[in-house]
Amino acid sequence: MSDPQSGKSAAEEIDAKIASLGDWRRDVLAKVRALIHEALQDVTEAVKWRKPTNPAGVPVWEKDGILCTGETYTGKVKLTFANGAALDDPAGLFNSSLGGKQRRAIDIREGDTLDPEAFKALVQAAAAFNAAR
Repeated sequence: MSDPQSGKSAAEEIDAKIASLGDWRRDVLAKVRALIHEALQDVTEAVKWRKPTNPAGVPVWEKDGILCTGETYTGKVKLTFANGAALDDPAGLFNSSLGGKQRRAIDIREGDTLDPEAFKALVQAAAAFNAAR
């Protein structure tokens, strides 16, 4: 999928978004993206929710619906799982938006580590949930 205004594919736009991050968030978002692709080789990337305060939009990974988004803030990278409340999280990766009825998020701050195998399992669980709907 490409952006009609820029002519770039979603993958190219996400590449640019990651490259624009001049600090630790670049490495975190790039690593998370790679893990998502390892977990699901047929995942689709999109960029959504462009607005004047965030013209580059939000990276989104989809398979049979939204799996998760990758938002960047000054102090964190926030990975929001659209149906996270319905997913088992045995490793306890979800640490944000815990009170919601649908979404759950993982906030990664500078210096935090993310268990790659547990994260890939969570992405696969999100895809299985979407496929079953």
